[in-house]
Amino acid sequence: MTLTPSSVPTVPAKSLTLAAKPRELTPLDVHSFTLSVLIPIYNERNTIETILDRVHGTPIRKEVICVDDGSTDGTRERLVELHAAGFIDRLIFQPENGGKGKAIRTALAASTGDVVIVQDADLEYDPHDWPALLQPLIDGKADACFGSRFLGGPHRVLYYWHSVGNTLLTLFSNMLTNLNLTDMETCYKAVRGELARSLHLTSDRFGFEPEITARLAQQDARIYEVPISYAGRTYAEGKKINWRDGVAAFWHILKFSLSR
Repeated sequence: MTLTPSSVPTVPAKSLTLAAKPRELTPLDVHSFTLSVLIPIYNERNTIETILDRVHGTPIRKEVICVDDGSTDGTRERLVELHAAGFIDRLIFQPENGGKGKAIRTALAASTGDVVIVQDADLEYDPHDWPALLQPLIDGKADACFGSRFLGGPHRVLYYWHSVGNTLLTLFSNMLTNLNLTDMETCYKAVRGELARSLHLTSDRFGFEPEITARLAQQDARIYEVPISYAGRTYAEGKKINWRDGVAAFWHILKFSLSR
C-alpha cells in the first residue's frame, strides 16, 4: 500500500508539542575542569591528615575548601598547619558548632569549581571513586551524580538497622521526588558547580542530603548513580549520626519535597 498525503493520518498541531525534546549533551572541558572539594569537619583530629592525603592523591585539578565546625579536639590547630603546608586552599572556621549542613553551605558559597563534591573527613568515603562519579558530568550526560553504597561496590559489613533505615529513607524520598535512587543519604553527590550554588539550601544538620536531593529533583536535574566503595565506621571510632537524625530525616524529606 502506498501512502498518499490524503491517506496519512493527520495529527493535531497541539499534540506535536507534547513530546519532550531530548536533553542535549553538555560536556565539560577536561582541560580546564576544576573540582571543588567541600570538606565539613568536626573533631576529626585523627583522620583529617589522612583524608587530605587521599584527596591530593587523585590526579584531578581541584580546590580544597575545609570548614571547621567548632572542633574542640585539636583539629583546628592541625588544620592551620595543613593549610600552611598547602594541603588546603581555603580554610574557614565556624564560630560555633552549627551542624554539617551549615558547614557544607559555607564551603559551597566559597567554591568556584565546575563541579562540587562533599568529602567527609572520617575516611568512610574514598576519593579514588571520584573518576566514576565525575564521568557522567564530564561527558555531559548528567547535572549530578550520586555514589551509591548499595549498587555492588566493596563495603565494610556493619549495622543492619542502619541499612534498613537508609532503604526506608530512600524509598520515602523517591516517592515524593519521583526519582528511583538506591542511596539518597550518600555523602558522595557530585553536582555541577553553577547548579549547586544556585540551589536554595537551608538545612544545618544531616537534613542536607534529603534537601539537596529534593532541590535537584525540583530543578529537573539529570541525575546518575554509580557504585562506590564504603568503609563505614563504628560509634567507638567516631561515627556521629544517630537514630534521632534518622527519624528527623523523614521530616526533612517531607518538608523539602513539598516546599521550594
